[in-house]
Amino acid sequence: MIIFQPNHSDITTAEAPYKIYNIGNNQPIKLERFIKAIELATGKQAVRNNLPMQAGDVPRTYADVSDLMNDVDFKPETTIENGINAFVDWYRDFYKA
Repeated sequence: MIIFQPNHSDITTAEAPYKIYNIGNNQPIKLERFIKAIELATGKQAVRNNLPMQAGDVPRTYADVSDLMNDVDFKPETTIENGINAFVDWYRDFYKA
């Protein structure tokens, strides 16, 4: 057994007394839909400067929640629209914005 050490050269083989889960939705969301959800939740139109893909940009990304689904039977159900609305509501309340 390898106990986690911050300077351990291969963290994938180290063991720790906890597990970190990636929480999100396991389906990719198009950027256009994400922006539209923010615009609707905030009531403001985004100012855009659309550019071609830049070095380091990824064409798509999403949360891999397979470990969470297997370990605790988590199944993502929140839509991007509902999640953005909830976040904007929380933000406005917390920051009195």
